[in-house]
Amino acid sequence: MVDRLRNNAELAAERGTTTIADEVVEKIAGIAAREVPGVYDLGGDVARVFAAVRDRIGLGESEGESSDRGVQVRLEGRSAVVKITLVIEYGFVLYSVAEKVRAKVIGAVENLLGLEVTAVDIVVDDVHVEDKAPVGDAADYHP
Repeated sequence: MVDRLRNNAELAAERGTTTIADEVVEKIAGIAAREVPGVYDLGGDVARVFAAVRDRIGLGESEGESSDRGVQVRLEGRSAVVKITLVIEYGFVLYSVAEKVRAKVIGAVENLLGLEVTAVDIVVDDVHVEDKAPVGDAADYHP
């Protein structure tokens, strides 16, 4: 099993410090990204395969695993760099969805946590195509 490299942001206050774990930033970024229309899922192929296997054998996912899957955060002081892996729904303009995700993630992390987001790197790993959509000339066929 791989140990997760932990990094935290520390915010100094007048009467103590507040420590924010990277998992908290990942969860908030993941929730924000999922709110954008056109985002079908988060995570690369491997993460989605493991999630599907867990679902099939009845283990499911904990709430945190589903919201932060596909999100990586590097914290340095009060700054955060976020990397998000997306699956986009077919028919949405990729660039537009990516920019909306970037803005939503920056807003959520900066407003809710008080951190400065210096970058949100987005990797589009796949495009989701609805399974029930007609293929080719089948859309024109009416028996």
